[in-house]
Amino acid sequence: MLDSLGSLRSLTAGPWIYPVVATSILLDVFLPVLPSGFLVITAATAATAATATAASPDVPSLLALLLCAATASVLGDFLAYRLARRGGARLDRAIARSRRLSLAQERLGTALARGGGPLVVLARFAPAGRSVVSLGAGAAKRRSKEFLPWSALAGVTWASYSVGLGWLGGQWLGATWFSAGVSTLALFLAGGLAAYLIRRPAAAPAPAS
Repeated sequence: MLDSLGSLRSLTAGPWIYPVVATSILLDVFLPVLPSGFLVITAATAATAATATAASPDVPSLLALLLCAATASVLGDFLAYRLARRGGARLDRAIARSRRLSLAQERLGTALARGGGPLVVLARFAPAGRSVVSLGAGAAKRRSKEFLPWSALAGVTWASYSVGLGWLGGQWLGATWFSAGVSTLALFLAGGLAAYLIRRPAAAPAPAS
């Protein structure tokens, strides 16, 4: 336990963890394979366990980590949105070169276009859903006031959930790699559920009596 605590703390200690987390979240809207969720969870796990054991103060603050993750999420969404508004055919070619983005666009694009704002929040958890939403909103020339409020809510919800998973893992299992792995699995399960809910066909309206 102490060895695990030390290794996690050495990985996340120091103010450098904030720009690393922020950069990962900013870029994973374009590169959905980046482990931004795992970084947030690992940092939150180490911070929780270190606080509980009165360990080194160099570990990140949970509140600062949450604000950093949420802000980076919204900024990344906005950057992708703005680039997509100007991208045109080049954007389509870029998406076509990414198997994961192409697959996500095929599976989620129609449902998201049909579902409106609340699905923007749900898609933040789905694999590559954030990318499809942000790039799709820009390519469709949606107004920023129609997209950004939902993007902000999605970013805060995702960041709160990720930090919360790290906090729960640190409280229950301590600062171990097993704890971080279990919390990350919970994040992936939420993503799978989100993708399922997005793709689920809408219920047919009841016939008029």
